[in-house]
Amino acid sequence: MKNAAYVLDMPVKRTSCVVFSSPHSGRNYPEAMLNRTVLSQNVIRSSEDAFVDQLFSAATDHGAPLISATKSRAYLDLNRSAEELDPALIQGARRHGHNPRVASGLGVIPRVVANGRAIYRGKLTMDEARLRIDTCWRPYHARLKSLLAESHAAFAQAILIDCHSMPHEAVSMASTTTSQRPQIVLGDRFGASASTQIVDRIESAFASAGLIVARNAPFAGAYVTQTYGRPGRNQHAIQVEIDRSLYMDEVKIAPNGNFAAFQDVLRQVIREISGIGRDPLRLAAE
Repeated sequence: MKNAAYVLDMPVKRTSCVVFSSPHSGRNYPEAMLNRTVLSQNVIRSSEDAFVDQLFSAATDHGAPLISATKSRAYLDLNRSAEELDPALIQGARRHGHNPRVASGLGVIPRVVANGRAIYRGKLTMDEARLRIDTCWRPYHARLKSLLAESHAAFAQAILIDCHSMPHEAVSMASTTTSQRPQIVLGDRFGASASTQIVDRIESAFASAGLIVARNAPFAGAYVTQTYGRPGRNQHAIQVEIDRSLYMDEVKIAPNGNFAAFQDVLRQVIREISGIGRDPLRLAAE
């Protein structure tokens, strides 16, 4: 299923309470945006979680849906509140207290890409900002919310895996207790967005595949995990950040020679994660 905001890949039958979401892998850059940018094609793509939707494409093989953005993160950031409007970019936007993300140019309509490089010449109108939110942000989040509700209705719980990638340099200074650089960072907002038992199982799935895993540093989760993580209601949201150097050339923004092998590794991980919370007795009764 596809519309202007997302691509939704559904399994033949939902046999998992898990929902996979890739909000930053969109690679559609509208012509009107490209006509206004001061950046080259590769630079404007530097904030994109390139190919993450492809890495998690095996979700449907294990009974779980995968929803992926179509528009680029530089165009609209689905991991931000629709109210995080940047007055430095959008005409008429008002400042509502101090928001570090907005102040740094990373609101719902980003002003900058990686390393603080400005995207546009001049400002955008409020009408343009609202159009992006109404045609992309709202449909994506409406469908994501309904997918989680469907999981909860069928399995009495829902688990959202919020799929991202991180620049290698972002983890170059991070270390685990063994002083190894993490290849995977799980964000549960320090326990606020998911139960410890579920995060333990997700960590075990990645670790069993030979990957080095850390939690909440340097990334603990943002709008998606904060909004959809409700462990007291049996709805859990976990952000997954993958070191891009494992599967892509970050300069060329292209799959590297390890892409297929890493995709195979993730198939094993996806299978393990999708099995969390399955209820064989309930499935047999359907």
